[in-house]
Amino acid sequence: MSADYDKLLDATIQHLEDLKSRGVRHVAVSPETLRALAQPVRPIEGRDARPARPSEVPPQSDEPAARSYQKSKSPPIVEQATLLALPSETIASQGPPLDPQAKAAAFAALRERALACVKCAHLASSRKNVVFGVGSIDAQLMFVGEAPGGDEDEQGEPFVGKAGQLLTRIIQAMGLQRADVYIGNILKCRPDTPGQTAGNRKPTANEMATCIPYLHEQIDLIRPKVIVALGATAVEGLLGKTLGITKLRGTWKTYRGTPLMPTYHPAYLLRNQAMSEKRKVWEDMLAVMEKLEMPISEKQRRFFLKV
Repeated sequence: MSADYDKLLDATIQHLEDLKSRGVRHVAVSPETLRALAQPVRPIEGRDARPARPSEVPPQSDEPAARSYQKSKSPPIVEQATLLALPSETIASQGPPLDPQAKAAAFAALRERALACVKCAHLASSRKNVVFGVGSIDAQLMFVGEAPGGDEDEQGEPFVGKAGQLLTRIIQAMGLQRADVYIGNILKCRPDTPGQTAGNRKPTANEMATCIPYLHEQIDLIRPKVIVALGATAVEGLLGKTLGITKLRGTWKTYRGTPLMPTYHPAYLLRNQAMSEKRKVWEDMLAVMEKLEMPISEKQRRFFLKV
């Protein structure tokens, strides 16, 4: 094999190792590459007869592939090889339907692993409960918050305090129940607050990176059609450093192939109860309902508008 091929292979392996270290467990292969790999091998003129490398076999249509990878921020080596799609381009809903029994068993096994997790020793030693998540594992809609608070740590369920009660009312205003959706967090343990008897703190980047593989597996098993990220920390945990929730809310993003709507955390609405802020969150939920092709009544469309 040529030195160029070896360099390409080494760079690809390094990229995959980097993704793995950041918790990514699934990498898509573009449709163009799959079609190219399915073509019969042919010798390359001027070289010893050997199978054509994937990077030497042109896809059936170069233009769509070029557009796809120009949009991504993959290292150049991935763009040249046309081998890999970014994790954010992975379509979670693609693939054959999961067997219900196998899905339930896999979810139960994932839960058991999370409940026994001690990767963050300081969190494991201070928690009362691992807050795994709650709701339907067949949900079309998934809400993701940042981390459990005191009430959640006490009860072992996400969003059960005052902010959680408000989230429940929002879900009900959409015409759904908590049991119809799935609710989880970036972190499954309450961030410890040494020396404090109350209060919460933001999860660190290391804590989020350590815990988020559990969320990845939840998303891969549930396969929601839409994810709602609640608050700046949830958005940061899912999308990385961003422009901030004020600028991002209400604009569709993509996370691991699933449409994602950033919006304010319910706790923000408890602190700022202005009708205008409530309307912003509700407009985000209306956009979610439209994406899910849910019926929307005129009464729902008028919520939080000035009479």
